[in-house]
Amino acid sequence: MSKRLLAALATVPLLALLAGCAGGTADAGSDKTVKIGVVGASDPYWAVYTKAAADAGITVEIVDFSAYDQPNPALTAGEVDLNQFQHLVYLAQYNTASNADLTPIGSTAIYPLGLYSTKYKKVSEIQKGDTIAVPNDASNLSRALLVLQSAKLITLKDGGSIFSTLDDIDTSASKVTVTALEASLTATSLPDVAGAIINNDFVEKAGLKFTDALAKDDPADPTAIPYVNVFVARAADKDNATYQKLVQIYQDTQAVQDGVLAVSGGSGVLVKTPVADLVSSLATVVADTKAHKK
Repeated sequence: MSKRLLAALATVPLLALLAGCAGGTADAGSDKTVKIGVVGASDPYWAVYTKAAADAGITVEIVDFSAYDQPNPALTAGEVDLNQFQHLVYLAQYNTASNADLTPIGSTAIYPLGLYSTKYKKVSEIQKGDTIAVPNDASNLSRALLVLQSAKLITLKDGGSIFSTLDDIDTSASKVTVTALEASLTATSLPDVAGAIINNDFVEKAGLKFTDALAKDDPADPTAIPYVNVFVARAADKDNATYQKLVQIYQDTQAVQDGVLAVSGGSGVLVKTPVADLVSSLATVVADTKAHKK
C-alpha cells in the first residue's frame, strides 16, 4: 500500500466548501471541489499539491481515512471523487470482492515493503520461533510473506504468489511464526514481536527510518507493476479532464515529487506508467484473482 501504498499525506488547510454533488464529472476550471481520499493526510507534499492544483484553477480537498479498507468504498459511494493510497493488487482484490469498477487513471510510485525490528539489527539475529507481524489485508499479506521468504525466514508451500496466505506457510521449514494484524497496527506491535512488515505510511509514525529496514522487496523490478501506486476513479470518470489534469500536476510538479521522495526516505521509485499498462495489469490481476477463487 502504499507510501504509499504507496503514498499519503499532508497537513492540509481547510479548503473551499464542496460545490455541487460528489461524483459528478468536473471540467477543468469549474468551481467544483475535487475530493481525494488518502490514508493519513499528514505529509507536507499534499499541501504543496493542493496549492499547485489551485494555481491551475482546481480546488482540491484531501479527505483523510484511518485505514486502507475505507477509501475504496467511499469512492464507490461517491463520497470522494478520487483516491490515492493503493497499488493495483489491492485495487484488483477490492473490485473482485465488491463487484466494483474502480479504475486507475495515473501512476505515482512504487514503494518497497520492509521488515523492521526494535530488537534486532540484522535478519540473521532473528531467533527460531520468534514472531513476525504482517499486514492482514490480502494484497499486502501476500507481499509481506514474499519478503519474509526472500529473507529466508519462512518457506511458502506454493513457492509464493500474490495469493499466498498464512495457510501457505510451511511451518516445519520456517524459522519464524507469522501473525497478521491490521496494517496500521504492525508498527505498534514491535514491542511485542521480533519484527514486523510495515507499510511505508506507518514507518516514520512509529519513530522508525526507512533505512532501518532489515529486509525489503525491490520496487525497481520490472515485474513489480502490480504494486505501482495509483490515482483511482470510478470507471464513469476515467476520461474526466480535470481528474487527468490532477494526475499530471502530481507527476509534473517537482516540489510534489521531491516531497513524495522525502516522506519515503528516498525509498520510493517515482513512475509514470502509461495508463493503458495500468489498466492491462489490473485486468490481469482481476482475472487471476477470480480464477484463484474458483
